[in-house]
Amino acid sequence: MQKVYALNETENRKLRFLYRQSAIETRYSVLPDYSLNAGEWQFYPASENLEPFPDLEKRMKWYYQNAAPLSLKAIKDCISQKVNKDEITHLITVSCTGMSAPGLDLQIVEMMDLSKNIFRTSVNFMGCYAAIHGMKLADAFCKNDRNAKVLVVCTELCTLHFQKNTSVDSIAAGLLFGDGAAAMLVVNDEDKLEGLKLKSFYSEVGFNGKEHMSWQLSSSGFLMTLSGYVPELIERDFNDLFYNALQNAGMTEGDISHYCIHPGGKRILSSIEKTTSITPADLRYSHRVLKDYGNMSSPTILFVLKEILDSIGNKKEMKTNIFGAAFGPGLTMETFILSDD
Repeated sequence: MQKVYALNETENRKLRFLYRQSAIETRYSVLPDYSLNAGEWQFYPASENLEPFPDLEKRMKWYYQNAAPLSLKAIKDCISQKVNKDEITHLITVSCTGMSAPGLDLQIVEMMDLSKNIFRTSVNFMGCYAAIHGMKLADAFCKNDRNAKVLVVCTELCTLHFQKNTSVDSIAAGLLFGDGAAAMLVVNDEDKLEGLKLKSFYSEVGFNGKEHMSWQLSSSGFLMTLSGYVPELIERDFNDLFYNALQNAGMTEGDISHYCIHPGGKRILSSIEKTTSITPADLRYSHRVLKDYGNMSSPTILFVLKEILDSIGNKKEMKTNIFGAAFGPGLTMETFILSDD
């Protein structure tokens, strides 16, 4: 980033400080360029100012080539030893970093040789909370069809949309976001597969924050607006959201055993810890995912959920109720509660 931005030493020190304070140690990208010398770059021109800077067409070409193979890895890991691919009745693809027609859903159907009459739909451009929206759709499908086996896959290639300008939003996006994919299987309760039950959903929109988090298309890629004011908005509104979601589910704070909060950034997690009784220990899974992967947009909360499920394993010492929440453009706040009952 220091090379690309061509900053002076004072600005470089500021950039290094920001990266050190991010609580992120590693991130991943489908672009090899970020780990190579300029002469070996495959996506960016090896010129001093990256010109001609990649346009939207080139970014979508790379998305089309990379999103489906990455999605398949997540899907195979998800359904292995649970269901046969031929049993899948619904496919929901989730992404805000690429789109085309035919798109990711049809690529997956073809590459996996899924049923040609599979029900498929896509959740696009909803940002970091979109996995929960996909979960809500899957829940509705299962309630409507006792034989439903719904595959949801969230795939984001955020690093395709790097912008070289040194605006605060551009630097924040370049600092936070990485690439990743995650899949989940949602089935009708009657199948009795091992897993947790979708107990409740609750969401709120705070339009007073709509200008502080947005995602817009441009000729040079997708442009992220991520104001430093977002953590303050979440700090102000999250406590009410939390208790409204619990009330909607007929539960109390004491019923919650685990917290699955989207790690949008270090300050967002700190804001939640500051304004609620939720502690850093409660959010250890979120902090761990942020450290190891950064913010991958929609798959991120599923990475956190997997950390929680792996920690629970086969333990049955206590009742499991997982409260999850994620945030995105709007400002939209989505929540869910998973239970072992």
